[in-house]
Amino acid sequence: MNNLFSVKDKVVVITGGTGVLGKAIAVYLAKEGAKVVILGRRAEAGNAIVEEIKKEGGEAMFLTTNVLDMAVVEQNLKDVLAAYGRVDALLNAAGGNMPGATIAPTGTIFDLKPEEFQTVLNLNLTGTVIPTQVFLKPMVEQKEGCIVNFSSMAAFRPMTRVVGYAAAKAGISNFTAYMATEVASKFGEGIRVNAIAPGFFLTEQNRTLLTNPDGSYTQRGNDVIRQTPFKRFGRPEELCGTIQYLISDASKFVTGTVAVVDGGFNVFAM
Repeated sequence: MNNLFSVKDKVVVITGGTGVLGKAIAVYLAKEGAKVVILGRRAEAGNAIVEEIKKEGGEAMFLTTNVLDMAVVEQNLKDVLAAYGRVDALLNAAGGNMPGATIAPTGTIFDLKPEEFQTVLNLNLTGTVIPTQVFLKPMVEQKEGCIVNFSSMAAFRPMTRVVGYAAAKAGISNFTAYMATEVASKFGEGIRVNAIAPGFFLTEQNRTLLTNPDGSYTQRGNDVIRQTPFKRFGRPEELCGTIQYLISDASKFVTGTVAVVDGGFNVFAM
């Protein structure tokens, strides 16, 4: 049997694990035999996911976190090590947006609220840096591990509206490339850092922006579909194969890359 893509018994930590995408990935990896640690702010949602996983025979735990608080994340690490003794992969899926960090079609740059812009930068970018600092430590001791950051289509091109979110995600792509070299040169080839850039998937964050209450597409939703050769939004489970690849031995010589999962959105020209 070929175990190249196996994630069995790997301890996988997922920040933002209670979101639509994080949950789909957590459930999938647990079914593949990984020991999944879901980090999030919503305990009720997180515990419900854990129960769902356990009913299917999988292994999972939920820990309340704040990805912007080093002390909280360090306690999360202690709890993970107490339970499983190691960390094999970190998925930095925490993020979000705020109205004040966007510019509406009828607005201008002067409507941007710097404090909300900064909050979005912190949540998405610093909220990736802090868990990386913390969960990298056991990987260094083990001399192996994988980190997968969550970038975005907004990192590749300046989309309308989402100025703060796009700046943060562009930073994540850059941070990913930087860290790939940083950890390999100082801690060895056993630790890899990559990112995934999802195209447009319906989540709690963007659903009202892309769809109307009756399920039809908004103007922006139609713009996305027109730009996507597959002519549909992504399904959360369609991220799982790429994630499995990036945290398995199948990608053992892959680091510093941003894997695009977008139905062709980023390559469509006209």
